[in-house]
Amino acid sequence: MNHWLVKQEPADYAWTAFVADGRTAWTGVRNFQARNHLRAMREGDQVAYYHSGEGREVVGIASVVREAYPDPTATEGDWSCVDLKAGEPLPYPVPLAAIRDDANLRELALVRQSRLSVMPVSPAQWKRLLELGRQGQPPVPDAPAGSGGGRRPRPR
Repeated sequence: MNHWLVKQEPADYAWTAFVADGRTAWTGVRNFQARNHLRAMREGDQVAYYHSGEGREVVGIASVVREAYPDPTATEGDWSCVDLKAGEPLPYPVPLAAIRDDANLRELALVRQSRLSVMPVSPAQWKRLLELGRQGQPPVPDAPAGSGGGRRPRPR
């Protein structure tokens, strides 16, 4: 099984709309590299759903339920789409800042090729994304003793 990440503006098709639909054809991709990634997707592959623009975070996990076929929205050219099924929402969305700061994720194509809308995710990167999305971000370490920074108020 392979892993992927797809990007979508939440104003155009938010994760909540995808969940309500249950399944969607991932159409409209007009970049050759992204198209080739769509064509490499196989039924059962897992897909991270990333809100681009506003939000900039991985918010859920989907799966490929139909492999590449001709994109019905394409008026010219050789474009493809796949069908995706909504899966689990991530309890803790993974923001782009956390991805950039994480040693295991900073080589993700999301960071290196920010305009690419469909991209592969390595097994190690996938594991780390799921860890962050299911368990939350690691706590920020406290500042050195005596610096006065990093203190958290005590619960009352």
